Amino acid sequence: MDVLIMAGQLILVLSILVILHEFGHFLAARAFGIKVEKFYLFFDAWNFSLFKFNYKGVEYGIGWLPLGGYVKIAGMIDESMDTDQMAGPPQPWEFRSKPAWQRLIVMLGGIIVNIIVGIFIFWVLTIRYGETFTPNSNVKYGIVPGKIGTKMGLKAGDKINSVNGKTIVRFEDLISSKVLLDKTVLNVQRGNQALDVKIPPTVLNDLSDFGIDEFITPRVKFAIDTVSLKSGAQNAGLKKGDSIIAVNGNTTPYFDQMQAQLRQNKNKQVQLTIKRDNQLQQVNAQIDKEGVLGFKPKVILPKRETIKYSFFASLPVGATKAWSMFTDNAKGIAKIFTGQVKARKAISSPIGIAVMFGSHVDWLRFWSLVGFLSMVLALTNLLPIPGLDGGHTLFLIIEMIKGKPLSDKFLERAQIVGFVLLISLMVFAFGNDIVKQVMKK
Repeated sequence: MDVLIMAGQLILVLSILVILHEFGHFLAARAFGIKVEKFYLFFDAWNFSLFKFNYKGVEYGIGWLPLGGYVKIAGMIDESMDTDQMAGPPQPWEFRSKPAWQRLIVMLGGIIVNIIVGIFIFWVLTIRYGETFTPNSNVKYGIVPGKIGTKMGLKAGDKINSVNGKTIVRFEDLISSKVLLDKTVLNVQRGNQALDVKIPPTVLNDLSDFGIDEFITPRVKFAIDTVSLKSGAQNAGLKKGDSIIAVNGNTTPYFDQMQAQLRQNKNKQVQLTIKRDNQLQQVNAQIDKEGVLGFKPKVILPKRETIKYSFFASLPVGATKAWSMFTDNAKGIAKIFTGQVKARKAISSPIGIAVMFGSHVDWLRFWSLVGFLSMVLALTNLLPIPGLDGGHTLFLIIEMIKGKPLSDKFLERAQIVGFVLLISLMVFAFGNDIVKQVMKK
């Protein structure tokens, strides 16, 4: 059932985004009087369709090959590779008969729609939910570094008050792209010592392996919530509401300190100092071989705040969120080309996207991911690869500079090269995600 829910959300999202993207091309073409012959969700390879119908001279349908979608525009060398049509004389309703600036707008139509959709979604989400965040001033006990933070040199209890000399107001900004994608220096307070910790340019590799939770999290106090059956905690008589304030005499007011003590005493018996009803008492408890005592904690998280925006004030906030996703992904792609990020760490297929949605439906998460993927789709289609909108756009710009179009033979060959590149990239992405999922098990 979990797999079906993930797959269902993925198919719904891809269908929405592909249809809207192709609708952008469709509207632009029709606006300039260009004939559109087909409008397809997924590809009808070898002219095989799962479903199709004709309306006002356009064939609408659903193909069997789920690699996106397309609109077939008359007089254009595209995914259909319809060279027979191109062999005849240009017709006034064909793409090739129109001025270069009109053809450029048609090619950018899908990208423009994806950007508008992304901005609209984040605008609506901001209207509905506002912005909820953790004030950095509420992170009173500092941070706990995970594997990534520890590797950088951060330590439990460090307080990060500024980045590159700029005061941090929201704790979430510390785990945002503004910190992780740029050349960033964390200004850290460690007891009475002030020091700087640099974020390495290769941090995205570690984030891909371990996840954002292994960077930093707020340090928290805790109490026992529920005790597991037949566990060391139950055998020791621990109860809901108890606080473990020391392990073998080592104070553990924070959850990470208690975890560290348990890991150091795997498969051993320890003496716990607990606080119950404002009374201190000591009990002996057995730690299992995994370093687990056997209880679910109730952590005391830093207080969060929510800012609500008016209808119109939400627009620039939502637009900023959407655009930052576009620029962040552009920076990520640049890091791949410069070798700072490994391609296998950064590139995902629909399998990886499905995992992002999770195994249950959360509409806030769902629409946030739709907005995110809409901006990603806009960026990837802008890449100057033959077969993508960016490739067509590049050739049109060259034509406008030269003053004459590139030859049909060149465009046909470029389309084939682009198709091979895209298929190879898709095979790589699927294989990469399959290996990731297998390695997790």
